[in-house]
Amino acid sequence: MWRDLAPLGRSSTSGGYFRQPFASAERECADWFAQEARARGLRLEHDGFGNMVAWWEAAPGSAGEGGDVLTGSHLDSVLDGGAFDGPLGVVSAFAALDLMRERGFAPARRIGIGAFVEEEGSRFGLACLGSRLAVGATSLQQAEALTDRDGVRLGDAWAEAGVDPSQGSDLLAGVGCFVELHVEQGRDLIDRDAAVGVASEIWPHGRYRFDFTGEANHAGTTRMEDRRDPMLTYAMAALAANEQARLAGERATFGRISVEPNGTNAVPSRVTAWLDARCATDDSLGRLVEAITAQAADRAGEHGTGLEVTPESVSAAVGFDADLARSIAAPHGWPVIPTQAGHDAGILSAAGIPTAMLFVRNPTGISHAPDEHAETVDCLAGVEALADTLQELAG
Repeated sequence: MWRDLAPLGRSSTSGGYFRQPFASAERECADWFAQEARARGLRLEHDGFGNMVAWWEAAPGSAGEGGDVLTGSHLDSVLDGGAFDGPLGVVSAFAALDLMRERGFAPARRIGIGAFVEEEGSRFGLACLGSRLAVGATSLQQAEALTDRDGVRLGDAWAEAGVDPSQGSDLLAGVGCFVELHVEQGRDLIDRDAAVGVASEIWPHGRYRFDFTGEANHAGTTRMEDRRDPMLTYAMAALAANEQARLAGERATFGRISVEPNGTNAVPSRVTAWLDARCATDDSLGRLVEAITAQAADRAGEHGTGLEVTPESVSAAVGFDADLARSIAAPHGWPVIPTQAGHDAGILSAAGIPTAMLFVRNPTGISHAPDEHAETVDCLAGVEALADTLQELAG
């Protein structure tokens, strides 16, 4: 499965992945998912937003209680991303199903393997868009107003991909719990010398657009003291983000900017920059963004530039079901650890679905980049861990 999926959307130069939602590479991944489902005799369901679930039906005459058991992850990537973020959870889910069948397991509750769309927010800017729509956390009207960097509306992308949002979504209607396996995005398991871990919580995080405005002018003829240069204000804001996050032990990153008119010999008229901020608590997230904004505003006053800050998406802290996490981790001695990355599991948990996450060790500690990795032996340990967990939940 991994060999079949690995070439799709891979850059021949960087080795990274470009699997943006509803573009050709991501649609090829969706076709791969459908083929794997059919090969196992699973019933494939789509919703009106592009999400998919492949169902393994409960054994005839079974009396399982508590609703369906859902696993899976996502198939899209960040720009120039790694191979494992998302797809490892989907591939491992199919492999876990194969392992359970080899063991002769007959589920008393339906088991679904899901693939949610636009988890990364790399094209339309709103992370976990597919799962947000599926649980009703984002409205259809809000989603249809989203555009990508080229000005393509999400509604048009849906239409081109043959997705009909008017159908809505009932994929999660009978789901009683969700377990997402994911490559670890950090070094916790490396430091613990553990192949597998269980998530305790997701840090609150947000994306904020900083619009710095100034006055366009000639780079050669305009004296330095006569300039109203928004690039300088942005630069100070980026330094403030680094300083404030380090002081607080949190995370703050300006990873994307857009400059107008974007000329080598021109003082910019506008710089738009996107801040990604993540903290241990909701209150500390608010304080961090306020501190960065205050420093940027002070500099704007000195530089004669303007500043407007717009929260584009903010996700509150998510505490996963503690009893479920303990029941999964305790028999195996797996560590229970927090994560600073957002996941579809966080959206489902916030919607009231008991949720757990399994992490597989990443020996590089790198994620959202081509060097993201997981060793085969650890991936197989993750498959076995997921199969054991699903059997406990669906048995």
